[in-house]
Amino acid sequence: MENFIEVRDVVKQYVGHLALDHVSMNVPQGSIYGLLGPNGAGKTSLIRIINLITRADSGEVLLDGHKIAESDVSQIGYLPEERGLYKKMKVGDHIVYLARLKGLSRVEARSLMEQWLERFELSEWRDKKVEALSKGMQQKVQFIATVIHRPRLLIFDEPFSGFDPVNAEQLKREILALRDEGSTILFSTHNMESVEAICQQISLINHSRVVLQGDVAAIKQSHKKNIIAVDLAGDETLAPNDALYTLLPREAGSRESLIRLNAGVTMREAIGWLNEHCHLAGFHEILPSMNEIFINTVKLNQHAEA
Repeated sequence: MENFIEVRDVVKQYVGHLALDHVSMNVPQGSIYGLLGPNGAGKTSLIRIINLITRADSGEVLLDGHKIAESDVSQIGYLPEERGLYKKMKVGDHIVYLARLKGLSRVEARSLMEQWLERFELSEWRDKKVEALSKGMQQKVQFIATVIHRPRLLIFDEPFSGFDPVNAEQLKREILALRDEGSTILFSTHNMESVEAICQQISLINHSRVVLQGDVAAIKQSHKKNIIAVDLAGDETLAPNDALYTLLPREAGSRESLIRLNAGVTMREAIGWLNEHCHLAGFHEILPSMNEIFINTVKLNQHAEA
């Protein structure tokens, strides 16, 4: 898969603060790429550079194979974490106004505005002022304004912030649909569950540097602790075998037993032995969540720098 965004060795220095320290990453075309990191790590600085809001001190950003330029801004849709709408404007007029700024004709902007309002069940609010909407509805309006011109690159900074679970699920479906329609999506968030649900690849930035990068599934595999959940038939007790594994405390309310494989022992070996000595009903490998990996990687990075 070709890269739609290439960030090459980008450095950004503010007075007394190094925001980005030789950051590089590649975002494949038509993918959802997670940009992760704690507050102050440098994510927003990188997003602003990609958007040409600020400039890198050194390094470069390529969009679809060429150095990004002002003429590319019309191909970008940016939903910042700090939302901003004109509260006194009518909802429909506001969306059309922002769509026109992105190059759509008035006719096309109004047609798409009607379609998106209906999609988000906001049609009855078309002629209401923005200030009359709830916070969640205002966020939907800003999302519509971000995507209405069908940009090739979408950048979402904490898009689920403030949404209840039902509306967050709807927004997730819309983001996946935009990817399926060909958009490349850069997704910045603290919500690791949403990262696991929709991101194929990630970069984790901490203290201005990339400290973890790659395919989400591969990262989870590389951070696994060789723990297996074993389900036995009936009330059978798991047979011990110090040569193969260590028994771990069972999670409260679970009927599954947990074992940690000894160094050098494969899951095939352990399960083969258990299958011969127990009535094995099922098993599965326990992989760490992205939230665990995020926390552990940041902690390790902080200790290394201390």
